[in-house]
Amino acid sequence: MDLSRETTYTVADIYNLPEGQRAELIDGQMYMMAPPKRIHQELVSQFTKVIGQYIDSHGGRCKVYPAPFAVLINSDDRNYVEPDISVICDEGKLNEYGCSGSPDWIIEIVSPSTERIDYGIKLFKYRSAGVREYWIVNPRLRTVNVYDFERNEETLQYSFDDNIPVCIYQDLSIHIAKLLS
Repeated sequence: MDLSRETTYTVADIYNLPEGQRAELIDGQMYMMAPPKRIHQELVSQFTKVIGQYIDSHGGRCKVYPAPFAVLINSDDRNYVEPDISVICDEGKLNEYGCSGSPDWIIEIVSPSTERIDYGIKLFKYRSAGVREYWIVNPRLRTVNVYDFERNEETLQYSFDDNIPVCIYQDLSIHIAKLLS
C-alpha cells in the first residue's frame, strides 16, 4: 500500500514561488501569506519609525527591518520567516538576503488567518531559536502579548492604551493608541 507523504519544502522552494506570492517556511512546512490589511501596514510603519528613531537617538548598533525581510531563523534551509518587524543587534547575522539566525526582537501583527501560527507555531519556534523578545500585536482585540524569553517565562498582556515596556531596551516603552491617533 502506498502511503502518501507530506512534502517537505526548503528555502529554494520559497525563492521559486511566482513573483508577488509570499510564504513562510517552518520546519519544512510552507505557510502561504495573504496580503495585509491597512491597520496592519499602519502598525508596521509606526513600529518601524518609533524603534528606528529610538535606536538612532541612542547611537545604537541594532537595525530594524519591516516585512518583507527574510529571516532564516535557524540558519538552515527548512526555516524561513518574514516577521512584521525584526530588530537585529548582531550585524554578523546580516547578509545580502536578510538575517541568518534569530533576531533579538520580533513583532508579529496578528490577522485572522495567522492567529494559530503567531500564537502557537511561531511562539515555540522563536523561543527555541533564541529570539530575546517577541510581541504578538492583535489589532482586533487591541492587545499585545509580550514574551521576554531572556528573563521571564510568563506572558505579559497589555492593551493598546498602555505604555508597553520594551524588554531589550530598558528606557523605551510604546503606547500603541497614541501611535495610531
